[in-house]
Amino acid sequence: MSKLFKFIGMIFLSMTLMSSAFATPVDTYEFKSVDNQKRALELAHSLRCPQCQNQNLIDSNSPVAQDLRLEVYEMVDAGKGDDEIIEFMTSRYGEFVLYKPRMEAKTYVLWLGPIALLLFGLLIGFFFIRKQRISQVEEQEISAEEQKELDELLKRAGK
Repeated sequence: MSKLFKFIGMIFLSMTLMSSAFATPVDTYEFKSVDNQKRALELAHSLRCPQCQNQNLIDSNSPVAQDLRLEVYEMVDAGKGDDEIIEFMTSRYGEFVLYKPRMEAKTYVLWLGPIALLLFGLLIGFFFIRKQRISQVEEQEISAEEQKELDELLKRAGK
């Protein structure tokens, strides 16, 4: 029984050590004020790491994200505005670094595409349902000759 406890303890210890390898790094940058720190963290949350698939600068462990976080922190402490910092990042890394791309002519498809696809799907659904209803109504209508034949069959079956 004690071997089992030792084995479970070893597994628990190895899992604990493995999970610490994935821990996020701690930034030790000292801001001039708490307001600057809050603003810098919000900005870093809104900017995407250019190296990672879908992580912001805060969540990413890549060296590029660490450098960009430090750069954002320094720019905020230097008194630059959010727009200036975002402009600097987009001029350097392109629109990819923005989680919410700007509404411009080149991003209309990105912003309006989902709405257009939804409307197109609803339109197709409307016509499909309408066609189904029309075909059901046409199937239900029978000619006078067919009605007479049906009545005769019912009379024979009733005898």
